[in-house]
Amino acid sequence: MTERESPFTVTVDLNPYLAEGATDVDAIVTVTATDALAAPDPDAVEVLIIDCSASMTGEKLEAARHACAAAIAELRDGVHFAVVEGTHTAIQVFPAGGGTVAADDTSRAAAGMAIGQLVAHGGTAIGSWLRLAAQLVDRHPGAIKHAILLTDGHNQHEDEPTFRAALDACRDRFGCDCRGVGTDWRVAELRMVTNALLGSVDIVADPDDLAADFRALMDAAMAKAVPEVALRLWTPKDAAVRFVKQVSPSIADLTDRRTDLDPLRGEYPLGAWGAESRDYHVGVRVPAGAVGEERLAARFTLVTGPSGETLGSGRAVVSWTADSTLSTRLNPAVAGYTGQAELAEAIQEGLAARKAGDERTATARLGRAVALADAAGNTETARLLAKVVDVLDAPTGTVRLRKAVAAADEMTLDTRSTRTVRVRARPEEPE
Repeated sequence: MTERESPFTVTVDLNPYLAEGATDVDAIVTVTATDALAAPDPDAVEVLIIDCSASMTGEKLEAARHACAAAIAELRDGVHFAVVEGTHTAIQVFPAGGGTVAADDTSRAAAGMAIGQLVAHGGTAIGSWLRLAAQLVDRHPGAIKHAILLTDGHNQHEDEPTFRAALDACRDRFGCDCRGVGTDWRVAELRMVTNALLGSVDIVADPDDLAADFRALMDAAMAKAVPEVALRLWTPKDAAVRFVKQVSPSIADLTDRRTDLDPLRGEYPLGAWGAESRDYHVGVRVPAGAVGEERLAARFTLVTGPSGETLGSGRAVVSWTADSTLSTRLNPAVAGYTGQAELAEAIQEGLAARKAGDERTATARLGRAVALADAAGNTETARLLAKVVDVLDAPTGTVRLRKAVAAADEMTLDTRSTRTVRVRARPEEPE
């Protein structure tokens, strides 16, 4: 598809006026793909990774079997898939002969039989599960590659260097959404997976909710139409990229994911796309210009495929001014997402301090989170915070730690801390 025909749009929002001597440029890059993106039955491969360690007994394992079958039922005919049993090692349980198989009535029924034979045994080595998934999806170059990983425990049979090495090996080979069932798993571990593999992490505290969650995850995966999209960033000589972060629908730092193309250009992977919209906060530092000078601070190009086919583009142009009413004007998108990034950080730091017994820091940081959530109108995060602290005054962040907090409530707040409320970049035009 040519840029003119592309269903993608790229818009850039920023305050284009910098104060005399200022060097930092902050832009919100909104990438939107319309329904016209949809392609008829794009090639895709799915791997379901189910924790079958010894702790996955009783209703958890039964719910996992049911959820896995529900997800497979959502596969389009022709989509290749496989099922991996995760313990202290990784074993492919379907298809039995290795590789993947195309989804149809026969293969779905056979997969259901294999899933029904899963039993709880052994330990947990998440890195090995991901490595096997990577080997399976690698058989399908050019396809949309995705996995769903379910666990109920922490990564006790791999040391951290081994785990990190597995994440590095799997990076950019497939996307992965992670779910933790119950409350004995570790949010930080699964967040490491989803940060590396551009996926989501969430808690499913009640095993009965697993099937609906898996169906939703598979439906979202089936809606993807473009396997690999990247943001190509050009900055002028003597400029520096401070950061590149996804800020909507959730926060994910892409700064270290850069692949240099030449001294002025680098690419950041954005994963697979369907008809959706995402926002990215890009920070660039440029040499200060003279008052009245205009400069191109960054150029953003959306690309796909090995040839780097262009899908859309945008620019960040700034000028220097002595008028403080212009240079101090806050761009609402930049300000809104900066606040939400601080909110996520305050929640995670507050929960960590609470767990460490540092009540003073926990109260201060969670109180700050309450104030930020209130200011942003983030009612969902405010509701989750209210299960961990007693809110005495939301605007000022005056709170009191609750003495007894359900583990599920604490973990839900942690896992969902990186979800953001969409910030309207520009005010609506009058009708």
